[in-house]
Amino acid sequence: MSRGFVREGDQEEVPMVPQRAYLPDGVANFVTREGMDLLLKEKEEILRERENLGTRDEDEKRIEKNFLNAKLQLLNERIATARIVENRGQSPDEITFGAKVTLKADLTGDVQTYRIVGVDEADIAKGKISFISPLAKALINKKAGDRVTLKRDKTDVAYKIIAID
Repeated sequence: MSRGFVREGDQEEVPMVPQRAYLPDGVANFVTREGMDLLLKEKEEILRERENLGTRDEDEKRIEKNFLNAKLQLLNERIATARIVENRGQSPDEITFGAKVTLKADLTGDVQTYRIVGVDEADIAKGKISFISPLAKALINKKAGDRVTLKRDKTDVAYKIIAID
């Protein structure tokens, strides 16, 4: 049938699904064991939500189901490419993926602790930074006592590595 004979109201809207955390093409999707558990838990929640859509209007239900299916597809892709990195066997003296690092800012003297995690786990409010963040990249392979400097537009920020856990 020609598109000229289709009513405007018959057009199904494509759900706008927010993209997952940014992961550059070609970069391995490293996750901690806890991060993988969170991804699997998120999948269970989406599946449960999809099963319990209730007795809403059929159009609303279909749109919501499409939205949840799209979220699930993105999540399944992320789970399928996840590579769990175990911290066992890694040197406790060198910063690697999954390490918890305590830093002291040279300029202010502020002490901060961050854990280097996967992109889906990153949450700065919880002290978790993505392994692709500039700070994490500067810290990888460094040791306690080393200094790192982050280049900024106006002022560089320097830190001393106090501890690695």
